[in-house]
Amino acid sequence: MLKTGKLDSRLLERIVFDNIKLRRDEVITRPGIGEDCAVIDYGDYECVMSTDPITAAIDEIGRLSVHISCNDIASNGVEPVGIMLAVLLPEGTTEEQIDAMMKQAGQASEELNVEIIGGHTEITPVVKQPVIISTAVGRGPKNGSQSAEDMKPGDYIMITKMAGMEGSGVIASDMGDELRTFLTQDEIDEAKAMLDRVSVVPEGVIAGKIGTHGMHDVTEGGILGAVWEMCDISGLGAEVWADDIPVADVTNRICEHFGVDVLRLISSGAMVIAVPEDKKDEMKNAMDEAGIQATYIGRVREAEHGVRMTLNGQECEVDPPYSDEIYRVVAKK
Repeated sequence: MLKTGKLDSRLLERIVFDNIKLRRDEVITRPGIGEDCAVIDYGDYECVMSTDPITAAIDEIGRLSVHISCNDIASNGVEPVGIMLAVLLPEGTTEEQIDAMMKQAGQASEELNVEIIGGHTEITPVVKQPVIISTAVGRGPKNGSQSAEDMKPGDYIMITKMAGMEGSGVIASDMGDELRTFLTQDEIDEAKAMLDRVSVVPEGVIAGKIGTHGMHDVTEGGILGAVWEMCDISGLGAEVWADDIPVADVTNRICEHFGVDVLRLISSGAMVIAVPEDKKDEMKNAMDEAGIQATYIGRVREAEHGVRMTLNGQECEVDPPYSDEIYRVVAKK
């Protein structure tokens, strides 16, 4: 039996990627571990596409379904243009519930200036809670996509905002009764409000204009999973200064209560950016001017170094991403 969540990276390669045989000349970027988007040659432009499901959240599913795929487009340094939503709903769903989801999705799309251009909605007995699969599309200049394949030893590793934001927001929205046993209502509201900051489109576009050696929005697998996947794409190693990774106090308290690792917790709203050494100051200044919290948390190293982190003064190896910590909490619902 496989664990809940994304497939293990090596298993994904063996039973999914290895079974995809056909290759077309128009496809520039194909499926791969840590690859957020497909890129297709459209003459003077590139079409950038990404698809993702929302399966762990309920209360904020409409909003998150828009942000999660648009964030992937932004990780290529381009602005998303349109999004399609496939909505699968359990029997017993009401009109009011669908209306609430679509109000969330509509508001999020307006905030991002992304049009909802299609999709599908159905009630089906095969799901026990709402599932939304979103596909976002962006357009960028030819050869303009940012890729972790370009990472080089010496690059700085930047993270925007904080670790565990989406995980904190989802837990606060869906498990408020349990959180009230150890958090104040203000703290719960603070955690819920993190879902208002899950977009990384602004920083992705800013970083894309300056130029990066790859970006990765931090979804399942958390901060460590994102760094590991970028290193896997580039064939390089990294040193991660885990003590420098920003985490909100309320996030730490939630993670301690449920016994989850914040560095492995789904963290939409954070972007990991491989910053060329000569652009280190320019990138930080640009984020500061835009009011985006940005922190350097490590450096890219040669392959033989491996992916390693220093936490509480101790150095250890970073394992490949596995089932996200959020599912340990969701399973208790």
